[in-house]
Amino acid sequence: MPSPFPGMDLYLEYPAFWSSFHTRFMVATLAVSAKQRADAIEPQLAGQYYVEVESRTYQSDDSEDEVLIGIPDAIVFAEKSQPIPSEDQGAKFASVATALRPEKVSLPMPLDVKERYLEVREMGTDEVITVIELLSPVNKRSGEGRTTYEKKRRSILGSATHLIELDLLRGAKPMPMRGRQIASDHRIVVSRSQQRPTADLYRFTLRDSLPSFPIPLKPTDAEPIVLLQEVFNQLYERARYAQRIDYRQPLPPPKLSSENQQWLDELLQPLRSP
Repeated sequence: MPSPFPGMDLYLEYPAFWSSFHTRFMVATLAVSAKQRADAIEPQLAGQYYVEVESRTYQSDDSEDEVLIGIPDAIVFAEKSQPIPSEDQGAKFASVATALRPEKVSLPMPLDVKERYLEVREMGTDEVITVIELLSPVNKRSGEGRTTYEKKRRSILGSATHLIELDLLRGAKPMPMRGRQIASDHRIVVSRSQQRPTADLYRFTLRDSLPSFPIPLKPTDAEPIVLLQEVFNQLYERARYAQRIDYRQPLPPPKLSSENQQWLDELLQPLRSP
């Protein structure tokens, strides 16, 4: 069963899904199987290139909102209800001097936040030709994650390496860019090193399908095209999200406009009917 959304499934922004989706999506973008055509990167690359799946890790604690949003299995502290004393116990307590009773609290726990990204490298030299990033809540929200990612982003933009940045999250502040800013739910930036500071921006909304985009390589080589919607559709089916997502639940934040909320309710009405 396909996703009810025409493009990005907004329910995958829930913490229970995002972290594993992030990893699956990056791997699926490069992976090849018998069922895939030209929707992934590796089948289209010439023999002088290969793709590596890289990762970076942030250490933070679960008191930070950006971490809680991005971690699917963050520790949840459930407060157990205190037993109600019996009448005899109440009388006993009344005869004793008043004493402080502890309340249940939770302490910030250290968490490792791991994010994966792709590097297209040249065979033989291992030179990084293109970096492909899928933004996460950790590096979109203010904090250590965003600071670390922006530092890496600036380093890439100041180098001869191409950058592809996929932002499939509605929340938090988009990465900085100059030019006429038109509101959009999602965006993909393709920055070719030889054309900087100019880059190609693909803007799309929650009502649009995921766009296809090219992978810039060396100037003399053809650019593979990633059919992103096909990648998503196959991943959605393999991960069985249709059976795992409860579309009767409210959408994760941020809140939609009244117009988009009406569109969403109509879109999901068949799945919410008893």
